[in-house]
Amino acid sequence: MWDGEYTVALQHLKSYNYLPAECEQMQVICDACGGLRLRISRVYSDSLEETVKSLLQSLGKVNRPYLTGVKEKLLSVLESEYGREITP
Repeated sequence: MWDGEYTVALQHLKSYNYLPAECEQMQVICDACGGLRLRISRVYSDSLEETVKSLLQSLGKVNRPYLTGVKEKLLSVLESEYGREITP
């Protein structure tokens, strides 16, 4: 779901009975993922080379709310190359 927004009816959601501290941690993770998605969407466009588009799509599909050092550098290079860098 890296490139879209989905609406799900409440009856289709499962409760995991998170503790308040776990809920806060999930909010931090969601906020971080949203920031990453915003950075990627600022660079992404249909006019990019296929290799760059594939790399951005791959970065958007990571299973954690942060990038590794190398992936962060790659995204920063793309942001600076295409002139749309955002401070995370």
